[in-house]
Amino acid sequence: MAFDRTLDSGCIGPMWMKNAAVAELVSDALLHAERQRGLYRMLAFVVMSNHVHLLIETEQPLERITKFLKGNTARCANLYLGRTGQTFWQDESFDHWVRDSAQSDRIIRYIENNPVTAGLVRDAEDWPWSSAASRNSETHLQKG
Repeated sequence: MAFDRTLDSGCIGPMWMKNAAVAELVSDALLHAERQRGLYRMLAFVVMSNHVHLLIETEQPLERITKFLKGNTARCANLYLGRTGQTFWQDESFDHWVRDSAQSDRIIRYIENNPVTAGLVRDAEDWPWSSAASRNSETHLQKG
């Protein structure tokens, strides 16, 4: 748990996604995988400076989803950053089965509040690379 708190603070490890263009690229890839590729139904996400949280209901095998997301974003981000032939993502990923709606709600809050917990924004909706911001902008579009 202490490691998770340190990671979530966004203060350790490579911080390539601190670059707004790279964070946007990763965020767009997450949305593309859902909307255009149909790989999953996204429940929540956040792109932080050094990691990504993603809660999904899979439509395709998890290995295929991970390969698409990591391969696509690593290639594009490394190209943007002028890095070639270098690792962008860690090999492993943490996955967890969500058992019920109460657990899902708790995980969504955890994910979307990650930038708040890290002290980067006051309100989750203010972090541009998250489902909280996406949901907030969709609400504004519907009202306008």
